Amino acid sequence: MAYVSMGEAHRRITEYLNRFCDAVSYQDSSTLCRLLSFSSNSPPLLSLADALNVFQDASSLIRQSDKFSEYGEILAHLFRSLQSYRVGNLVEAYLAFEKFANAFVQEFRNWESAWALEALYVVCYEIRILAEKADKELTSNGKSPEKLKAAGSLLMKVFGVLAGKGPKRVGALYVTCQLFKTYFKLGTVNLCRSVIRSIETARIFDFEEFPRRDKVTYMYYTGRLEVFNENFPAADTKLSYALQYCNPKRERNIRMILKYLIPVKLSIGIIPKDELLQNYNLHEYTKIVQALRKGDLRLLRHALQEHEDRFLRSGVYLVLEKLELQVYQRLMKKIYIIQKLSDPARAHQLKLEVIAKALRWLEMDMDLDEVECIMTILIYKNLVKGYLAHKSKVVVLSKQDPFPKLNGKPVG
Repeated sequence: MAYVSMGEAHRRITEYLNRFCDAVSYQDSSTLCRLLSFSSNSPPLLSLADALNVFQDASSLIRQSDKFSEYGEILAHLFRSLQSYRVGNLVEAYLAFEKFANAFVQEFRNWESAWALEALYVVCYEIRILAEKADKELTSNGKSPEKLKAAGSLLMKVFGVLAGKGPKRVGALYVTCQLFKTYFKLGTVNLCRSVIRSIETARIFDFEEFPRRDKVTYMYYTGRLEVFNENFPAADTKLSYALQYCNPKRERNIRMILKYLIPVKLSIGIIPKDELLQNYNLHEYTKIVQALRKGDLRLLRHALQEHEDRFLRSGVYLVLEKLELQVYQRLMKKIYIIQKLSDPARAHQLKLEVIAKALRWLEMDMDLDEVECIMTILIYKNLVKGYLAHKSKVVVLSKQDPFPKLNGKPVG
């Protein structure tokens, strides 16, 4: 931190106060956003923080001017937060910012128009980011992390302010997405349901009137929730919407969507092209796709083991593990095709011993009872059409479409 004289500190603080009050007076939302963006670490804000730590009585400057004192409560808490943030006291920075946010939301409520909506977005974003940093500080000091949970409560309060009639309601979806990010981080995704009900059933909201950016984020998170609930058709609809309308220049966001959309597509029988996996650096799915194409159960299990930590963190491991049935189906189909070439008249009769040999070749050692059990499941799940002749240990396949396609529907 460079040396700042008392006079220079006074000048910087006064300049900021003037810019803040003018931004509010002239409804200059873009300037107000820049003045509140802590996490940007912009040089003007950092220099203001240095000035505040030199000139310790900024509150007196606020009180001395009618222009500044009108927003005294907002500015005083904001300055305290910025001071603490600059010296790395993140818990104190959060506590002061929370008080600032409450005061700002109250002032926002009193403004008739929605001119400050973007500035409110900044406040909502900053309190979430600051809460996460404060919780890291608490954890490192052996204390219980609790600030992100508190930030969630404040965001719910903001949602309540926006969930009414009038132009401000278009901001509700942005706040909803911040709530989703908070709940996913906390591992309390069940709390998303009440907000989703408000958005999707309340008559005051028209989903199409929300900004596209917010609709894409909303569909991404609700799509992930459907993946966790194993509601794959709904997950496909939501994640496909997010992918379709995502800004094509945001490759990182597209990759995040595909991380969940690819397992969903695989679950309903749709295999992505290799180019897609390469273009978005999704190599963890390459061997899984190959296993599905080849009917190679060994390759699938190796791929799941190789990327187990990554799949568990993203919550798609169990979804991918259930692809085993489709791999078995593909293996049965390959055996059927080979048998059809060598003995067309008996191609629809697959001996369990032949299937067991194919599995042993893939280093999957199973006895006939286990193979029979798998074939029973495949028939029950409509992945194979036919019946099991238990005494002769043969699977008798239907002569018409013995291996039905999923056609965009989940197994079973």
